[in-house]
This record gives sequence, structure tokens and C-alpha cells, in this order.
Amino acid sequence: MKITAIRTFRLEEFANVLWVHVETDAGITGLGETFYGAAACEAHIHDTLSVRLLGQDPLNIEALHKEMVSLPNAQASTGVEYRAASAVDIALWDLFGKVSGQPVHVMLGGRTWDKIRTYNTCAGTRYVRTNRIKPVDTWNRGADGPYEDLDAFMTDAGALAENLLDSGITAMKIWPFDPAAIENKGVFISGAQMKEALRPFEQIRAAVGDRMEIMVEMHSLWNLPAAMEIARALEPYAPRWFEDPIRMNSPQALGEFARSTPVWTCASETLGSRFAYKDYLDRDAAHVVMADLCWTGGLTEGRKIAAMADTYHRPFAPHDCIGPVGFAAAVHMSISQPNTLIQESVRAFYEGWYRELVTEVPRVENGCILPMEGPGLGTELLPGFFERSDLTTRLSEAD
Repeated sequence: MKITAIRTFRLEEFANVLWVHVETDAGITGLGETFYGAAACEAHIHDTLSVRLLGQDPLNIEALHKEMVSLPNAQASTGVEYRAASAVDIALWDLFGKVSGQPVHVMLGGRTWDKIRTYNTCAGTRYVRTNRIKPVDTWNRGADGPYEDLDAFMTDAGALAENLLDSGITAMKIWPFDPAAIENKGVFISGAQMKEALRPFEQIRAAVGDRMEIMVEMHSLWNLPAAMEIARALEPYAPRWFEDPIRMNSPQALGEFARSTPVWTCASETLGSRFAYKDYLDRDAAHVVMADLCWTGGLTEGRKIAAMADTYHRPFAPHDCIGPVGFAAAVHMSISQPNTLIQESVRAFYEGWYRELVTEVPRVENGCILPMEGPGLGTELLPGFFERSDLTTRLSEAD
């Protein structure tokens, strides 16, 4: 079997997402996805990667992965090169599963979990739809969907926590410190700003006590002293973890942060490849290892990151605040890894726009995600996807 074509798809409405089809002479097609900088990732796939992939055996995944990530500037980052390679790699695993007639999690070693617990990232219907990904600016609050959870945590986080518990979800992630970070450029937080940002945590604990776990997303917006001050203020509310409190470019500084608080520190999807994660693990800077498979090298690199985290006795928690194919891939990874702690999900997405694009979305029941059952990733782009007026495609074919 040989790769005969690579085809990419972009939609104006969902301008951050890039989908990839890897086509073969056996008539089997693999589906992949990446997120952010879609046009740049598309260019890298066709202008740089296609010449290295066309005509190759798609089942030689390790060899093809090394070829894609060993190029100049594609070293341990989540830049364009790694995101493009991630999309192709996910498509290759989808192909592998389809050829074998098995779900991807079986190809990764089989189930270690029959279901995996999830937390709800409290985004809204319009969150990250824009091309301009900046905290606060891209919140797009005020939409009118059934799960406007960003508005909810900024107005009545206690009621939101009760609503999530009613659906079986017992963990949630919020980021109420972002407005102060943007206003003060992450240098300091005033007393009034601190009080306002703590209000959602007070509401949650008052409404549901300790029945709800709270993950704190800090979006790499703070300098070290301010992040440590915020952590001290939050400790009485017993959050599960602090995620990306500072820029993820200094293992030493994050290690200092981690030692300053009893709350876990999560080093997340902004890191690329296992080599970057190792630097943080060696510094005791990460209690939870989070990775986005669409950014950090696909399923091939993702399982190596999970295994390395296990070597350091750290739990693994795949990221998802992207597109539906990436979500499916993350669920396969979570189900297959013995050290998976929890899987991120966004109910405004999996109950909303994901269903406009793909045939199957992972099922969430009683706060847990069930395994995908079909061969490969178990999902495809809907037939109507290819009829959309805002669709653009690009094709590279073998000679």
C-alpha cells in the first residue's frame, strides 16, 4: 500500500481548524486534524511534507513521523511544523486502524480503561472561533447556546457547578484571572482584581462544597511572583491544579512555582515533543503532564509523552479545546494509557459544533467518556461537509 495523495480542508466558519486526508492506492483514507494557524500548517504539509510522504507505505508510521519532525525548525515546539506533522500522524493512525479493522486505542495497546473521567472546560459556543487567538479578546461572550459555560462561570459559577453535577460531571476548568492579566500585562494583580477573580471559586464552594474539582487555567499570562501570589490566594479553595501559570519557556521558573504551593502544577499543551516535557519533569516542575495530540506530534509522540510521564510517576491528562477529530484521537489515547488521570472536554463543543462536522463524537455519560468503537478513529467528516460554500481544499498527488 502506498500514499497516493494528501488532501487538506479548511472552512471559513471554523478558520482555526485544518483537516487532512491521507489517501492510498488501496482506497483507504486516513483522517487527521490540527488547530491554529491552519493556512500555515496547510502550506507546510503540501510544500514540505508531501514530497517526503507521497509514494511511501502509510503503515511505516514511526519512520514517517521521524521524517516529518526531523526537519529544520521542527524541534520540540508546537509551531507550524509540529502541528502539520501532528495532523498527518493522526491520519496515519486512522489508516492503520482501518486496515486492521480495529479502533485506534487497540492499535495503541488496547484498553486500560473501560471509560475515562472527564472535566468540562467552561468555554462557550463561540470560544476560539476567531482567527485571533488571544485570551479575553476571543471569549466571544454573549452568544445564545445551550452551554454558554464561560458566561456562566463569570456570572454565577455556583449555579454552573450545580448544573454540571446534575449531568454527572464532577470537575471543571475556569480562567477568571485572565482579564487582570491582560490589563496589567501579567506583571501584578491588584487587591480589587484578586477579589473579583476569586469570586467564582467562592461561589462554587458555597454551592456544592468539595463535590466539584476545580482546575485553574492561567494561560501562561503571569510572571512568577504574580503567579505565586495568585496560587497562595487560591489554596483555601483546594483547586486540583494550576495550569500554565507562567510562560512555558523556563523549567527552572516553573519548578520554583511548583515548590511554592501544595496544589499540583500542570505543564500543558504549549509544550511540544517528549524532549520539552523531559526538561520540566527533570526539574520537578510538572505534577500533571498534559499534551495536545494535534500540536505535540500526533499519537506517535503522544504515547511516548504518556510513557515518559509514567516513568516519572506522573499522571497524563490529554488536552482538548480544539476540533472533533482531535477530540476523538485524545479519547483513544486516554483509554489506552495506564496513567491517564482525566480527559478534557468542552460540552459546548461536543454537544454543539462538533456534530455539524463529523459522523461520530465520543459519548459522554455520567461524567465519563466511553471508548470509540469503529475502526480507526471511528469518525469521518460528514458528507455535507464537502458541500459547504465556505470550504476550500488543496491537493498534492503522487506523480
